[in-house]
Amino acid sequence: MKLNKLTGALLIAGACAMAQAQASDDRYIIQVDNSKKGVVKALAKKLGAELHVDGDGFFAATFTGKDLSQVKGLLNNPHIKLVEADQKRYPLGIYNDDAGNPMQQQVTPYAVYQSQANQLTFDANAGMKVCVIDSGLDQSNPDFIWGNITGDNDSGTGNWYENGGPHGTHVAGTIGAADNNIGVIGMAPGVPMHIIKVFNAEGWGYSSDLAHAANLCSQAGANIINMSLGGGGSNNTESNAFENFRNAGGLVVAAAGNDGNNVRSYPAGYPSVMMIGANDADNQIADFSQYPSCTSGRGKRATNDEHICVEVTAGGVDTLSTYPADMATSSSMTADGAAFASSAMENSGNASGSLYFMGTAEATDGAANGKVCLIDRGNISFHDKVANCEASGGIGAIIVNNEAGMLYGTLGDTNSTSIPAVGAAFEDRTALMAATNANISIGTSDYGLMSGTSMATPAVAGLAALVWSNHPECTGEEIRSALKATAADAGAVGKDVYFGYGIVKAADASAYLTANGCAGGGSGDGDNTTSVELSASGYKQKGNSYVDLSWNGASTSQVDIYRNGSKIVTTSNDNSHTDSISVKGGGTYGYQVCEQGSTAACSATQTVVF
Repeated sequence: MKLNKLTGALLIAGACAMAQAQASDDRYIIQVDNSKKGVVKALAKKLGAELHVDGDGFFAATFTGKDLSQVKGLLNNPHIKLVEADQKRYPLGIYNDDAGNPMQQQVTPYAVYQSQANQLTFDANAGMKVCVIDSGLDQSNPDFIWGNITGDNDSGTGNWYENGGPHGTHVAGTIGAADNNIGVIGMAPGVPMHIIKVFNAEGWGYSSDLAHAANLCSQAGANIINMSLGGGGSNNTESNAFENFRNAGGLVVAAAGNDGNNVRSYPAGYPSVMMIGANDADNQIADFSQYPSCTSGRGKRATNDEHICVEVTAGGVDTLSTYPADMATSSSMTADGAAFASSAMENSGNASGSLYFMGTAEATDGAANGKVCLIDRGNISFHDKVANCEASGGIGAIIVNNEAGMLYGTLGDTNSTSIPAVGAAFEDRTALMAATNANISIGTSDYGLMSGTSMATPAVAGLAALVWSNHPECTGEEIRSALKATAADAGAVGKDVYFGYGIVKAADASAYLTANGCAGGGSGDGDNTTSVELSASGYKQKGNSYVDLSWNGASTSQVDIYRNGSKIVTTSNDNSHTDSISVKGGGTYGYQVCEQGSTAACSATQTVVF
């Protein structure tokens, strides 16, 4: 199975347009009192509808060829509260081949160290349970405490313990893979989980599926809901379901999206849901992580709500986690007997022989016959490089990155080669060039790499369970606030649209709750800001754009004012300033006020959209 064939479907999620009058697959949600649902369902069926999800206070149905206004006209019944489009929801993940092989020993993913999860012990007796709404958890992987795991099937998706693609199994491993000397270790090792399978191998579900799943999570006794998924268009039924879960004391986390733009994805965009972005192992924002504004409305009507944009981030680039058995690949590589890190690109098998440098392999070369080709990245595709090596008689290929770091890649959907091919890090190029012999091996594995906000989201879900297990007296909203209060600032100073409050730190969050109690001791951004509070209001006058800034809490006689991360003025600390923007047309501007000379004593960023 070539996992990259799923990528096209998975990447659609962040780019979905807002809801159209014609719903996805002509499918709609009908909200109705449970006592009258039978009557309305009978009416819908009489009108030719195909019924789907039967949820608490609603059901979903397909009216083939009918737009929203037509369905509303057909269902003109006093018992119906609302008819709305049933939006599609997709798993958010970009697939990558794995590097390394944890089949024989336990490997700790980098995000565990980055988030301080290794500095805190999960309390298995605290009553934590994470509900994972995804593509199922495949029972073939041994890295789970299966006695702690239950599940539900959604209509048409099959058994929850059989995978509908590897996405859900990977997500679940990041949350709760066991500490058992094999495979990987999760953020909250062995945490009880409830699995709801809403995706199958086709890679999508509906907002009604998620609303129904939220109710099932509650019935299963879950404290936390994880959704590594999303799509365009908000949905009242879906939003209400997650708000009810939160109001009952729970915590809901969802992926921001993978299109690298400022589009707001749902369900992450609902205020009741904590939106999660992705960072890499170097504390840099992932280039695919979406960054919607915290502002809704325009001009003087603009309002800020930190609950509709990225609140925190966690590791989500090249995340190693669990796969269904044998569905991932792993590689190993030695040169002159010394082991080197590698990444599997394509084609299982072994190759051992003399090493031959083939340059960028833009043409065949008879001198490569019977040898392992060492190839530089660049100029032509990975597939064509390997194809030229094989056509020259080469028995295996090593492609070296042309920039710092490991080379991750595949040979494409139409791979016609058969020799094993691996990627290598640029840092190892000199040593590989000096070597005379090489051995490469690619085989199947139960563990692999994926990238996406889908991978960052379960990291936060697992970290929340880990912290919460040490403070079970707190509510989900209090855990949410503690994670933000102690997140490590990254990117622009203070809160920003990319990282939110920063990268989650579990041990710091637990210490914060120990010191301050569940109610906390600050405004939710902890070390990222002082008591400086800022409001910003934008408006236009005679074609010019202005932003009125008002602040309080700064202790210096003067303050520094920043726009989009750059200081624009140092001015008297008189609690107000008007910024004139000379650029014509629309735009998005983020403002901060800092005590003079400080990059730490700053307000949170306030965003104005013209």
